[in-house]
Amino acid sequence: MFYIKRCDYEAKAVILRPTFYKQEVMDTIQIKDKQFKVSIEAETIQAEVARVANEINKDLIGKNPLFLSVLNGAFMFTADLLKHITIPCEVSFVKLASYEGTSSTGTIKEMIGLNADLTGRTVVIIEDIVDTGLTMQHLLESIALHNPEKVLIASLLLKPDKLKVELDIQYVAMSIPNDFIVGYGLDYDGFGRNYPDIYTVID
Repeated sequence: MFYIKRCDYEAKAVILRPTFYKQEVMDTIQIKDKQFKVSIEAETIQAEVARVANEINKDLIGKNPLFLSVLNGAFMFTADLLKHITIPCEVSFVKLASYEGTSSTGTIKEMIGLNADLTGRTVVIIEDIVDTGLTMQHLLESIALHNPEKVLIASLLLKPDKLKVELDIQYVAMSIPNDFIVGYGLDYDGFGRNYPDIYTVID
């Protein structure tokens, strides 16, 4: 199992879990030419997502934030996070690509640009994972051109040892090692996003 680093918090979340989270967790899965083992179970993910939502609810009261979800990887995180958001808000989406196979290409390709008016808004970027930070840096630069009042980052996962740029990430559900992972929105060549648990590749 991964070591999960988390922040202490006072608010206690009530987790309402669909029945499919009670199914038996598959210890290993096969995706194309690689095998993966379970590392973070769905129940743990849901608890951490609820915690992050509680922090956002407390911090952004009266701000009417715009949540900007980064597709495709953040779609599950976005859906579950917003179930716990109790303040008025809006949601929009952007699609970026920087991965091929199991490693970053180092080139950021913006596939779908911003289409929401960000002027004077508090923007919360919802990302599935921050590793090198290059994709996030690119997105922050793009958002800055739209004159928001404030930009915050909420990431499901963070690989702190892999960061190549300095980023101020306000909301992190879990910090993990540098292993390649799939599940809960993350993929290997387009496959594996559908699993409610997170799996790490077996060397």
